[in-house]
Parts: sequence; structure tokens; C-alpha cells
Amino acid sequence: MRRKIFTYIITLLTLSLPCGCIEEDQFDNSPTGNFDALWNLIDQRYCFFDYAQQQFGLDWNSIYHKYKAKIEAETNDSELFDICGEMLGELRDGHVNLTSVYGTAYYWDWKLNHPENFSDSIQRKYLGNKFKFNNGIKYTELPDSIAYAYVGTFDNNFGNGNITAMMLDISSCKALILDIRNNGGGMITAAETLASHFTDEKIKIGYIQHKTGTAHDAFSSPEAMYLSPGEGAIWKRPVIVLTNRGVFSAANHFIIMMKELSHVTIVGDYTGGGSGLPFNSTLPNGWSVRFSASPILDAEGNHAEFGIKPDVKIDITSEDWSKGVDTIIEEAIKIAKELTKKKE
Repeated sequence: MRRKIFTYIITLLTLSLPCGCIEEDQFDNSPTGNFDALWNLIDQRYCFFDYAQQQFGLDWNSIYHKYKAKIEAETNDSELFDICGEMLGELRDGHVNLTSVYGTAYYWDWKLNHPENFSDSIQRKYLGNKFKFNNGIKYTELPDSIAYAYVGTFDNNFGNGNITAMMLDISSCKALILDIRNNGGGMITAAETLASHFTDEKIKIGYIQHKTGTAHDAFSSPEAMYLSPGEGAIWKRPVIVLTNRGVFSAANHFIIMMKELSHVTIVGDYTGGGSGLPFNSTLPNGWSVRFSASPILDAEGNHAEFGIKPDVKIDITSEDWSKGVDTIIEEAIKIAKELTKKKE
């Protein structure tokens, strides 16, 4: 059985990193102790410091002093949670989360500060009431022999049989619009399985690095990652993949893979990013921390942490929105017609 490349990656990550738990005798279970434990854990293990400094001038040492000054002897757990959550937000990374009985602190601005560019109520007009639903994928046939499929999550693994069945079902279509807008990720293996049904040859899709020490720039040399053809049907006709800022994590990796295929066109808005493989740890008080630990680069060696540029940048216009028209789907249909006409 073909070995899944990302299962291998996750195994390597587990082997390459030391235990993510703070040593019990290193920091005490006090407001300052837990704060220092969190700051040092991120300082030693987080993988995007240099990139963040280049992109928006992050100074992690000044962040320490800024938020440490907010902690006082009478600071309670709820207040400490808010302080720590605000500090982690300075990283601008949706994969960096802090979880406790007070909830989970997320950084949401990677998505919320951008146009939505998706409406499920408008999308339903394109899906109609005769769409098919196969293991999480909704699909139908639009006019002019163009197939439309929506993948809203990678939370569940796709079977090669499910994907093959869908592709056989739409085999009379000349092009496929593959919509992954608002797909916040899930299992990387699911993204890889779906992508594998769009290539008939093994291709290099990017690189991964691992932390080799506590310094911000201590990384292994980039290790190439490859995508192999899936088992079953392979779709080599034109594919137009739709994206918006809600495309994150495993869905962002899906775009990293798909953009290496010559018959694929990416249409819509920048993705949300989230290209680092996350890792979990624990503070002395039991709070759970999740953070990006291993960067994944695209095939050209570029970071995709803060989003991937589409081939065709387009937003849903306010006029179309008010009329119940999806500007991005309409542009995809136009492109699909142009591409299929060239092949005739």
C-alpha cells in the first residue's frame, strides 16, 4: 500500500522534537511562572519568528516585557488567561492557541479582516436540489458540461473509492470547478488523498523543515515532499479551484499541492495560510498550548504561512451579492468555458 507522505511527515515531527511539556521544576505554578513557561516554550519551539519579523516586524523579546508588566501578585487565572492569549495573538498565527477552563484563545484576524467571499445561501442556488453528497463532498453538474464540487472540510479522510465514484459520475463533464472556500482544514492526509486524484505522475510539491535547537533560526535543511497519483480515477481535464481567506491549515496545504499542476487554475482570494505543522504542549497549571512547530514551504521554497495568492484574484462584488450571484463561481465558469474551448 502506498505510504501517505504526510503521515510520514507527522512521524518525523514527533521524532525530531523533544517533549513539548515544560519540566516541572523549571517554572512554578504561579501567574509569573506560567507566563514565563509559555513565553519560553514559544521562544524555543515556535517556527516562524524570522518570517514574522520580516513580514510585520515582530520583536518577541519586547513582547515579553510588554505583557509581563501586566501581571501582578493579585492577578487571577482568568486575567492571566487573557494576558497570555493577547500575547500569543502578537504572532498573528491561527495555529497558535491557548486552551483552559476559560475557553480557547485564537487569533482570528487572519480571516476576519478580509472579505468573506462566500455565501452558503448563494451557493445553494448553484448546487440546486439534485446535488449528490459523497463522503463530505457535494457535487452537481452545471450547464455547458461543467461539474461543480464543494469540499467544506478535511475533517474526515476521503476514500479513493469515494473520489473515484464521484469522478466517474461527472466523467461526461469537460471541466471541474472545485470549491474549497471556508475550508478551515482538518487532516492533511485527507487533503493529500484528494489532490492525488489530479495527477498521473509523482511530483514535488514542497519542502518541510524541523527544529534542531532552541534558537529562532535553528532548522534542518529543507526536505522535499512529493505527491503520488491516487488509486483509482485521475482527473486531467481543466480544474478551477476556488479559494478565500477561510482556506486554512490542511486546506492551505491542498492549494500548495494543486498549484503545481498545469491543468489547475486557482481563482478567488488569497488563502488564510496556516502552513506550519502544529504541535501541542502543556503549562505547569495544566493549560494546553498549540503552536506551529515545523514550517512547510512550497515547491519554490517560499513560505505560505500568511496565505497563497490565486492565479486569478477576484472578490464577490456588493452588487452581485445583493442579487444572489457568486462573482467567483461566475468567473470560474467563464474560465472553464475558455479552457475547454481551447481543447476542442
